[in-house]
Amino acid sequence: MTEGKNIRAVEALGADFIGMIFYPASPRKVVGIPDYLPETAARVGVFVNASESEILEKVVAYGLDLVQLHGDESPEFCSRLDRRGVGVIKAFSVSSESDLARTSAYEGLCRYYLFDTPTAGRGGSGKRFDWSLLQAYSGKTPFLLSGGIGPESAAALSEFSHPMLAGYDLNSRFESEPGVKDVALLGQFLYKI
Repeated sequence: MTEGKNIRAVEALGADFIGMIFYPASPRKVVGIPDYLPETAARVGVFVNASESEILEKVVAYGLDLVQLHGDESPEFCSRLDRRGVGVIKAFSVSSESDLARTSAYEGLCRYYLFDTPTAGRGGSGKRFDWSLLQAYSGKTPFLLSGGIGPESAAALSEFSHPMLAGYDLNSRFESEPGVKDVALLGQFLYKI
């Protein structure tokens, strides 16, 4: 999210996490510190193959609680951030059960995983992957479900269950423009789920 007033309104809906994207190629990237940052929701910074020093700089400047890594970050990289007290959410693209095997190298190094739809870019496809593949996930790290979740997804989400499911990543399908959430639409959806 990019605008203080919008962040405040979404936080008031009861969101647990509010993300700010620091990937330069994203149309949702933050270009300056918003005039309001979440006070009750956890602040999450989204990065793609950023350096450790860049991530740590943003952690301090924005008071980030967690970082969400969508690049080729290694388990060692995640471990270094974890040892510095930075909570890590590591994103994994899922197109087959074998994609879930990659998570085992990150076990114990991340607070959450994020399972998303494979794309040529780095997330933000607005498309859903086959959630039934996640029944093969037997790791101990809780995960967030992402990829094409939109206003029409409430029924499908109510039918999906997994013991390690910790929440949903709601992004592009709830925007009025890149980086700005449609608060009314998001509120209606949160009420449904």
